Amino acid sequence: MSNFKNLGVDNNLINSISELGFKTPTPIQEKAIPLVLSSKSDLIALAQTGTGKTAAFGLPSIQQIDLANKNIQTIVLCPTRELCIQISKDLIAYSKFYRGIKIIPVYGGTSIENQIKSIKKGAHIIVGTPGRTKDLIKRKVLNFNSVDRVILDEADEMLSMGFKDDLDFILDTTNQNRQTLLFSATMSKEVRSISKRFMNEAQEITVEKLNSGSKNVEHHIYSVSSKDKYATLKRISDFNPNIYGIVFCRTRRETKDISKKFIKDGYNADAIHGDLSQSQRDDVMSRFRDGTIQMLIATDVAARGLDVNNLTHVINYSLPDDPEVYTHRSGRTGRAGNKGISVVISNSREGRKIKSIENKSQIKFIKKEVPSGKDICSKQLFKLIEKIEKVKVDEKQISPFLPEIYEKLSWLSREDLIKHFVSAEFNRFLDYYKKSDDIKNIRESKSKDFDNKRSSRSFEILSVNVGRKHGITPIELISLVNRITKSNDIEIGSIDIRQSYTVFEIDKLIINSLIKSSSSLDYNGIGLNIKKSKEKIEKKYSRESKKNNSRRPKDSDNYSGRSRSKRKGKGKNKGKRRSRR
Repeated sequence: MSNFKNLGVDNNLINSISELGFKTPTPIQEKAIPLVLSSKSDLIALAQTGTGKTAAFGLPSIQQIDLANKNIQTIVLCPTRELCIQISKDLIAYSKFYRGIKIIPVYGGTSIENQIKSIKKGAHIIVGTPGRTKDLIKRKVLNFNSVDRVILDEADEMLSMGFKDDLDFILDTTNQNRQTLLFSATMSKEVRSISKRFMNEAQEITVEKLNSGSKNVEHHIYSVSSKDKYATLKRISDFNPNIYGIVFCRTRRETKDISKKFIKDGYNADAIHGDLSQSQRDDVMSRFRDGTIQMLIATDVAARGLDVNNLTHVINYSLPDDPEVYTHRSGRTGRAGNKGISVVISNSREGRKIKSIENKSQIKFIKKEVPSGKDICSKQLFKLIEKIEKVKVDEKQISPFLPEIYEKLSWLSREDLIKHFVSAEFNRFLDYYKKSDDIKNIRESKSKDFDNKRSSRSFEILSVNVGRKHGITPIELISLVNRITKSNDIEIGSIDIRQSYTVFEIDKLIINSLIKSSSSLDYNGIGLNIKKSKEKIEKKYSRESKKNNSRRPKDSDNYSGRSRSKRKGKGKNKGKRRSRR
């Protein structure tokens, strides 16, 4: 522990962190601790999640607390309840040998009255979420006139989650002579703006390359069609019996849908999303931390504050729009010297995102084939055999039952007994993969192959009672389909916009639900009426003409070629047409 001592950390803290297993400082701790202990300068520290930031600001903050002064001296602001609780627990553990120090977390979703009572008994350090902290200031429970230090942890996340006004309010009410420490994974425009407004000549430190991926993490990619993404997720889970990881989805709805399927299919999983009560959320988090749950399905926001060191996998069921968010996700595995795997389940439309992530994170994805049913069954079988070999046998416990068991199974030979046992434990996998075709990775195909596939797809022609005179465009039609189906994954074929109505091709499987759901919506005040049509679509603008002409004819309102509707925003006129080439 001499390294921490060389940084200026006192013996009380060294003794406590020794018990916690701290051996040598991390890079962010080496840079931040001496600076905070030796000066009152403001500090901007750029470091990813899992780099030891809490100790970097926590140890010097605790060491500089005046225990005789009962006023609040340090405030730590962080984006989520879970992170607030985690930081508080860490600071309490670090300060084990400081008698009389009081550290109080304040956050929403629980009784404010209990928090008020705790604060009135005295507090040296407050760890809070912006919303609850602001509320307590307005109630005149918190007074930050005596605060010496304000710490903004994960500042970029607080700003991206919409806490700018709350942060402005809190920082405006604190002692203007305070020291401000800002910790962030990225230096976004918003972070730079708040640093310029509330910090004075701040020193800036960076740990390694800001966007570089962990050296302990391998990045795997499975390129499959959209319809095979869930089956691929199952196969990845089945091929890794000891998997312990997080599955990241884009939206709350996707999180709920995937988790319901996953749990129904017998996987040891659960989800966190905004529709859970706080007690339900805490229960899921607790069971995941202690390993009772193997797989957690979550959005980025829902997973904030979940700090687990031994995750084996992070699975990107949906890629984020921002490459830096991918770096955050992948950084949750491969911690504490362990190896980890970050998986992307990608479709053919995400090539640009993949390249952007590789460039900005300085990583290279390893292309992987989706495990075959045979490979999965072999892996699971040998895992089962290994489990049986290592199981502890308690003779005293089972002896009373053995005579009856021997008699019951006496008609089976040794070989038959093994077969029965393996089948009893293993039939779920055997039955499922016997009936399931293996999943092939998608390859880039020529347009001729594309057209052949499209011609064999089951499309049907519909008409809708809005046309050119109503201002409808192909993009807006796709947006209407998004609104009606509440999905961005519907197959749309050719679109032919006429003067007063539009005919278009769409996947036959969703026709009934589309027609039924459309009656409750409108386009620019016109009630929608979608119905089946026998009309032919005139393909003025085809894939062939697009090849031979660099620009689309201006007088054409026809679009031909398969596209997936892509929803952007909630407005009726927002959407984006994409063609797979």
